[in-house]
Amino acid sequence: MPLKLFSLILFFSWPLSACDAQQQMQTNGALQLSPAFPALNFSQPVDLQHAGDGSNRLFVVEQAGVVRVFENDPAVTETETFMDIRSRVLSGGEQGLLGLAFHPDFEANGFVFASYTASGPRRSVVSRFAVDPNDPNRAQEGSELVLLEVAQPFGNHNGGQIRFGPDGFLYIALGDGGSGGDPEENGQDPTTLLGAILRLDVDNPSGGRNYDIPSDNPFVGGAGGREEIFAYGLRNPWRFSFDAQTGLLWTGDVGQNRFEEIDVIENGGNYGWDTMEGAHCFEPSSGCATQGLTLPVWEYDHSAGGSVTGGFVYRGAGVPELFGRYIYADFISGRIWALDLDGTDVLGNTELFDTNLGIAAFGVDEANELYLTAFDGRIYRFAEAAATSTEQPDQKKSHLLEPPYPNPFRAATALPYVLAHAAHVEVYVYDLLGRRVRALLDRLQQAGAHRLQWNGLDEAGRRLAPGLYVFEMTVDGERAGLRRGMLLP
Repeated sequence: MPLKLFSLILFFSWPLSACDAQQQMQTNGALQLSPAFPALNFSQPVDLQHAGDGSNRLFVVEQAGVVRVFENDPAVTETETFMDIRSRVLSGGEQGLLGLAFHPDFEANGFVFASYTASGPRRSVVSRFAVDPNDPNRAQEGSELVLLEVAQPFGNHNGGQIRFGPDGFLYIALGDGGSGGDPEENGQDPTTLLGAILRLDVDNPSGGRNYDIPSDNPFVGGAGGREEIFAYGLRNPWRFSFDAQTGLLWTGDVGQNRFEEIDVIENGGNYGWDTMEGAHCFEPSSGCATQGLTLPVWEYDHSAGGSVTGGFVYRGAGVPELFGRYIYADFISGRIWALDLDGTDVLGNTELFDTNLGIAAFGVDEANELYLTAFDGRIYRFAEAAATSTEQPDQKKSHLLEPPYPNPFRAATALPYVLAHAAHVEVYVYDLLGRRVRALLDRLQQAGAHRLQWNGLDEAGRRLAPGLYVFEMTVDGERAGLRRGMLLP
């Protein structure tokens, strides 16, 4: 299997041009995406964090090994260097300083954790640093305490996100070790730390380690796998987050050549790689054994992008339209989407913006307002679009239900549509006898481009018979379109 060159895609940085500047602010109906700090520019920003200490500061991680700190104020004009460990970091491609996490009790203990790639030999390193007691805007680089080192056989699929969970433990994402197609079969091997999300107790070191193992980790005692593992079967979990309301752990897992996936990570879960790519057989290419595997809650194919960037379930107050929806993006296509959720069930997928940005990460501030970092060097924020006119929306402008794709389909088909104005939208699936077999949507939505997905299941979750099915969309009670899709065996 050839190496997927864009499997994480931390390769390029585009200088800001006049054309880019004109496109920096985007509006989609009631939503706006714009530079959060117009005077600031960063070099390959791959993470954004806050300290949780009430200081209202933000910290941006640059891939080469620098962390910059600044006030969360749109008028801010400069940053300070919080950490500079470039001399320890192997950067380039998918390697570098990839994650930062502040201890839940940072205000009292001053501990901050970093995840980076190092050389000699190549390895992933997770370390603890202490903040300078005389300067809260500076970490003491000489205070480094290495918690964990994991050998990396190749230069890609480093993962690198670290984050404290609601349980107070440190979670660490590691890719499968790299190359293409998981040649070392790490994804399905829980005796290695690669291709997994780890969970450590960093407050109670024991057994000669600088950490302890939480008592409910799935392989405690070493039976069947490494004790540090929380979940495995992942290819390259690039950016994960905890829902601030439910505590659920969401991650984007970068695919190989065909599918990108979103997973809800649970204790002991096996997420399928490299038996599966998304919800599809990878090795072998058909007839693979799926028993015991946890399939993604959402996937998309490479007609929509090529490298998923995991995001957040939005829990801020500034953008009510996004509340409770999982916001994520694709690094290659620049598209940003929102999953409409009922718990972990996906009710629909809406495209929020189609940008030209290389979106590397999402982050939130202390108020849970959402930002993204892009490789044009900017930090962007989501907000409600400001009213620019007193005119009423053009209620006569046409809505558009676009053809489903792929069509014909087996696993799933996407149904794009465009709303001319905010309206109550219903989308149903019928068989050729006119029987309604599935409700896909029944809710108020804002103007703009949206996308649903149907997996060929009826209301009870049963696979429907192969054949031709009809999608009907009504807007404010009036039929706005019909489309047909062919479900294959």
